[in-house]
Amino acid sequence: MKKENCGLVAIYGHPEAARLAYFGLYALQHRGQESAGIVTWDGEKLREQRGMGLVADVFSERHLGHELKGSNAIGHIRYSTTGASLLRNAQPFMVHFRDQHLAIGHNGNLLNTLELRRELENEGSLFQTSMDSEIFMHLVAKNCNGVSIEEAVAVACSRIHGAYALLIQANEKIIGVRDPWGFRPLVIGRVGATTVLASETCALDLLDAEYIREVEPGEMVVLEQGKMTARQVLPKRKQRSCIFELIYFARPDSVVFGENVYDRRKAMGAMLAEESMVDADFCMPFPDSGMYAAVGFAQKSGLPYENAMIRNHYVGRTFIQPSQGMRDFGVKVKLNPVKAMIKGKKIVIIEDSIVRGTTIRTRMKKLRELGAKELHLRVSCPPIRYPCYYGIDFSSKGELIAANYSVQDIARFIGLDSLHYLSLNGLMQAVGADYGYCRACFDGHYPELPKAGYGKLCLET
Repeated sequence: MKKENCGLVAIYGHPEAARLAYFGLYALQHRGQESAGIVTWDGEKLREQRGMGLVADVFSERHLGHELKGSNAIGHIRYSTTGASLLRNAQPFMVHFRDQHLAIGHNGNLLNTLELRRELENEGSLFQTSMDSEIFMHLVAKNCNGVSIEEAVAVACSRIHGAYALLIQANEKIIGVRDPWGFRPLVIGRVGATTVLASETCALDLLDAEYIREVEPGEMVVLEQGKMTARQVLPKRKQRSCIFELIYFARPDSVVFGENVYDRRKAMGAMLAEESMVDADFCMPFPDSGMYAAVGFAQKSGLPYENAMIRNHYVGRTFIQPSQGMRDFGVKVKLNPVKAMIKGKKIVIIEDSIVRGTTIRTRMKKLRELGAKELHLRVSCPPIRYPCYYGIDFSSKGELIAANYSVQDIARFIGLDSLHYLSLNGLMQAVGADYGYCRACFDGHYPELPKAGYGKLCLET
């Protein structure tokens, strides 16, 4: 099944809803680079434009100014973590049944996908894609007899398990839902009479929208007739928001789970300096991911901060590329060292995470070739030892270097003089330990687990 971390935006009540959705997706481009789509409601039917590639490549003035008519819109950007990257899997996903024109965008990953798909196929459902989102849409259609679309969505939510932030365009209505654990972010903003839903506040900023609040875990918000209503459709679990949003995924200028991402990443770097100071000439990040932790490390340690690696900003984030071959290519073209700064120097490199180890190894080899005297790597999160089932791109233990090797072995493999990961306790101090975060990729304590075959679930009480 496709496991994905994506970007969502909804615009309700604006004559140029598609254009605002476009800008919102543009602000969220870091969350997915494989496909993009916008669906609008023109008063009679849904209009759509979906395509492969970046937001700027998928939409033109013809789409935004003429074809995507309507005052309501939802948009989606996607990256797939497994399987094919195909247009038919691009979202929002649209269906039409009875008097309902529906479109859905999903950020997250469902755990009981196979079980539900088997059940629905046995009842005669036909599937066009391999997406979790289509399963949800079948559940909505199945439960739409004699009840409102909101009730059908609520029933569908009661059947699915896992991580999800959902946007649903149902004729003139827009519905937003968040899973009861609060894994994935979804925020509410307002600009004038227009309501905006988005994955991150950076999208609100670009639209000059005022941040109102988060959609609460297990909450449904409905936008219709010029107003927003909200109700709790699923009981809240013990909150387990994805801590990797603060470490890696979210943009540093966003507020996620009530936290300023820039400040939290600086705090991670400061904790790293407290835990693992080393004699060196300077510290440096591998941009852009390690930059903000490196600022915190430099301020706490007193070491000079240098940008000794320059990024080519026209190359996508290597972690989001869907195949290993593309990752290796991205490593070579993405960063270039400032050669004069490297030779004979003792360097502390700050990185936000190590997943497979291949990217960082290639970079260290290059620094050695340029004459670096010592290389000390400091990582602003703990070792990733367990797979993520909730939509982050490490879904099997075999691909995680820290799950299979000791810290000393990893240091030797990468070619380091020393390696230190931020401790789990240090991470929690940096992000605010009183908030409920999912840390399963570090400690193996999963809020919700699929059994073999993604069948029935084990739930944390």
